Amino acid sequence: QVQLVESGGGLVQVGGSLRLTCAVSGRTFSNYHMAWFRQTPGTERVIVAAINWNGGDTYYANSVKGRFTISRANAKNTVYLQMNSLKAEDTALYYCAADRSPRAQVMITSRSYDYWGQGTQVTVSS
Repeated sequence: QVQLVESGGGLVQVGGSLRLTCAVSGRTFSNYHMAWFRQTPGTERVIVAAINWNGGDTYYANSVKGRFTISRANAKNTVYLQMNSLKAEDTALYYCAADRSPRAQVMITSRSYDYWGQGTQVTVSS
């Protein structure tokens, strides 16, 4: 059973920074593409960033390019999301997700991901 546990969310002022962490159980973490999604009430879950199995390929939503950085530490079964220059519109519930399929590239739709964490709330106050 693969479990994903997010942490690092919280309340921060506009312009501040947070680092989200996703700890993944299981022995095959290094085979998974990983991603962060976010969701606000009444909207669909949308991709924020994704990273392939070895960290050599990344994807960022246009809204976070230049401000957020996704990274991973396979030896620690962990993926990170460094969020800088936070804006009020970044407020959302952030989810970590894992794609177990041996794809050539990262996917950006939620239906492509097999495992999900419970989410961590990020609130950016103005």
